[in-house]
Amino acid sequence: MTEVTIERMRPDAWKRLRAIRLRSLADSPDAFGTTHAQDLARPLTDWRKRLEAPIELAATFVALDGELDVGVVTGRRVDDDPSAAALLGMWVAPEARRFGVGGVLVDTVIDWARAQGFQCVLLDVADGNVPAIALYQSRGFVPNGITGTLPAPREHVLEHQRALAL
Repeated sequence: MTEVTIERMRPDAWKRLRAIRLRSLADSPDAFGTTHAQDLARPLTDWRKRLEAPIELAATFVALDGELDVGVVTGRRVDDDPSAAALLGMWVAPEARRFGVGGVLVDTVIDWARAQGFQCVLLDVADGNVPAIALYQSRGFVPNGITGTLPAPREHVLEHQRALAL
């Protein structure tokens, strides 16, 4: 694995975002709020809209190993708390795991949130996702007491929220 680079995805990269998202859902179906079938059926125009938000509201970042997309994450302002950003859709390709890609992606969202003036970053993680929990803990995220489940048909997946004060 060569040195990983990070790019902010622009609206014209919507096909690339869609491909990465579908790959992430196929690889880790119990890690996300939507299913592979739901995102496969999503109107193509929605993918571009995901990348059109102004940087102060949202940014999606992709990790590249050379020219290969090996990870993705989104930072987005929390709708009901404009002082908070959410870290969403975090995924690292299996062949790139344990090389620090996840840490670089998390750090990128933290840096983005700080630059936009957010006071904290929130994320939800499945209780059984031990590697992700360890990664988030290593970056200072702590449980804040909010728990829940993924939407149907994965309501059996318990998750908890973690927060990082900025």
